[in-house]
Amino acid sequence: MLKAERDSLVETVSKMKSEGFSYLVKITAVDYVDHIDSIYILRNIDSRKDEILEVTLLPSDLWVPTIMGIHESADWYEREMSEMFGIEIRGRKAPRLLLEKWDGVDPPLRKSFTWYAPYKTKDDPK
Repeated sequence: MLKAERDSLVETVSKMKSEGFSYLVKITAVDYVDHIDSIYILRNIDSRKDEILEVTLLPSDLWVPTIMGIHESADWYEREMSEMFGIEIRGRKAPRLLLEKWDGVDPPLRKSFTWYAPYKTKDDPK
């Protein structure tokens, strides 16, 4: 597993692509409560090797730059990560939603997410 700083993410993914990791398998995130890791899985088709790239984010500063300039297939993955984990993807030209606008308090795949009755928020739990 490789680690990258958020500021060098685009450069790192670009370098990996030039080294043969040209297939973007998945982008996701993992919520560890005190931090969130943004995870990028890239594959080198020729060597049949996968590489996992991890960027650690603090809950108070949840954003990463888009990598769509390198991998156009990042579109849906970035949108999913944004909606499900609340991570802002900066630099996207068309920040469309995958699903309907979320009216809940916390993003659904965060550990802080709590199920409430339909159309209720944390401020109105009745």
